[in-house]
Amino acid sequence: MAFPRMKFLAFVIISSFSVLSLAGCAGVGKTLEPPRVTLANIKVEEVKAFETVFQIELRVFNTNDIAIEIKGIDCELELNDRKFASGVSKVEKEIPSYGTDTVPITLYSSVLDMVRGVLNLPGKEKLKYKVSGRVRLGGGPLVPSVVPFESEGEFSLEGLNDSTR
Repeated sequence: MAFPRMKFLAFVIISSFSVLSLAGCAGVGKTLEPPRVTLANIKVEEVKAFETVFQIELRVFNTNDIAIEIKGIDCELELNDRKFASGVSKVEKEIPSYGTDTVPITLYSSVLDMVRGVLNLPGKEKLKYKVSGRVRLGGGPLVPSVVPFESEGEFSLEGLNDSTR
């Protein structure tokens, strides 16, 4: 009587393991697209004797059919091809599948970097910027833990002056 019950139990365990193995393999063929990251906003938060503090917002686009979980972001901001500011943010945010959201980051610029950047500004109507860095993702062993990003564009100083009024 115990022998048929053990056979049935073994059959259930092996069947369950087989189904779970096949289900796990079905997701392995999919590759996770890295999120696209762009600069959404920048503003000066505080000016100190030796550094300036900026608050930026990065727009994160998730083009995957599953949600991605952001654990943190580190980035650098360049203006006219010169290092201007850098920062890191431990932010936990879930971006839904085929969705987008903004992530705030505090950047710090030393007086030396500010002076270098300002000396490069006279006569420039538009500033070139580049934001680059890494997005740290959660989600397990099948998800890459660090994804690099880079975004470039231009903005005018006139637009910045209008937004501070």
